[in-house]
Amino acid sequence: MTTGIVHLGVGGFHRAHQAMYVDTLLSEGAACDWAFTGVGVLPKDDRIVEVLNAQDGLYTLVVKHPDGHLEPRVIGSIRRLLHAPSEPDAVLEAMCDPATRIVSLTITEGSYLVDQVTGEFDPHHPSIQPDLIENAVPATAFGFIVEALRRRREAGVAPFTVMTCDNLPGNGDVARGTITAFARLKSPELGDWIAANVSFPNCMVDRITPVTTEDDIHRLADEFGIDDGWPVVTEPFTQWVLEDEFPTGRPPLDDAGVQVVPDVMPYELMKLRLLNASHQALCYLGYLSGYRYAHEVAQDQEFARFLLGYMKHEGEPTLPEVPGVDLTAYEHELVARFANPEIRDTLARLCAESSDRIPKWLVPVIRDDLAADRPVERAALVVAAWARYAEGVDEQGEPIDIVDHRKEQVMAAAAKQSDDRLAFIRDPSLFGDLAEQEAFTAPYVAALESLHDKGAAATLRELISRLGD
Repeated sequence: MTTGIVHLGVGGFHRAHQAMYVDTLLSEGAACDWAFTGVGVLPKDDRIVEVLNAQDGLYTLVVKHPDGHLEPRVIGSIRRLLHAPSEPDAVLEAMCDPATRIVSLTITEGSYLVDQVTGEFDPHHPSIQPDLIENAVPATAFGFIVEALRRRREAGVAPFTVMTCDNLPGNGDVARGTITAFARLKSPELGDWIAANVSFPNCMVDRITPVTTEDDIHRLADEFGIDDGWPVVTEPFTQWVLEDEFPTGRPPLDDAGVQVVPDVMPYELMKLRLLNASHQALCYLGYLSGYRYAHEVAQDQEFARFLLGYMKHEGEPTLPEVPGVDLTAYEHELVARFANPEIRDTLARLCAESSDRIPKWLVPVIRDDLAADRPVERAALVVAAWARYAEGVDEQGEPIDIVDHRKEQVMAAAAKQSDDRLAFIRDPSLFGDLAEQEAFTAPYVAALESLHDKGAAATLRELISRLGD
């Protein structure tokens, strides 16, 4: 194999998804020039780089079926891994190699530094300031991409395609806007050249991939005799919808089950507003009700009814036609996926980084429904549950560990709710003008007060009783 793709952000999702698709091609003797060089971008990524390099890049992908049986498969599509903070020159060398025709990313939604409401890139974010110093060694994904493109341009090498696989509406368009804006801060001419010459295809990716636990590692060794320092566990379902915009070529991913389409947006909105928003709909309410895993919540019939009601009456009406998809069947399949007891996806994981997730996944649903004079009571309850969760204490009086890069701001806003019921949603960078729209604030305040007075489970029952399915 030879490297054709350099991937930034070699976490569990990439290894359960993109690396798996390329491995499918490799196992059939195809795409041998499209293997991955993986890059750990953060200082803490040194461990995964060390573990996987010791295994020659090999790892086990373990599919967990609802009936309890495991389906392990060794993935071999990653040739090597590099640690960007300690090997920046090697990373740039790999990205500048003419054989590298794609640079892909899974760096999380918040890493694109986009204002949640305006969609504009934040040029003042502290994380990128060191990269803007002249002749600085890159430290961020943006820094490496722009420097590699600059070097390729100077050497007369065609630019690679930038393929983001993060959960963002129009993720390729977002990447184009942020990377070119970043590049213009360093060199306006270079930024203009990137905008004119680099392709940024949109795509939709979907596969629930919880954090690997020590139990997963031990079970793999006990049942299958595989000694793997960092396997990946995932669900049976997987989907990848991709726009075909690769000027320097791509692997034949359609032969591995990828849906290659002219416009990914309908599929992307379907996933973000139904699956991702439903994860938010279950995690805070479920946690406050005493659950700790997603499957426990989805197996509760009242929660299942609530999720299906949100999807049918508030999420689905905001979607365009999705070619070839029965949305009702898709929604019921989502609840079944959430209920898979073998995945054991923690609610704490789903509740993390809410300030990056709710504004991108649920707030657009609320805004579209308000504009069309449709109900938003279920979505209002979800936002109220986040506000109640952000107070940092559950209904049993136990502390909640809030994981969010805006932790101080959201907890400070939540602490003011006893005096000002709208305090949490007054932040325009998260909610725009929702605090000024009575059609939203009325059900939001009612839900927040009920959560404080009656608790999450009773509030949910009352809402279902009033609104039905």
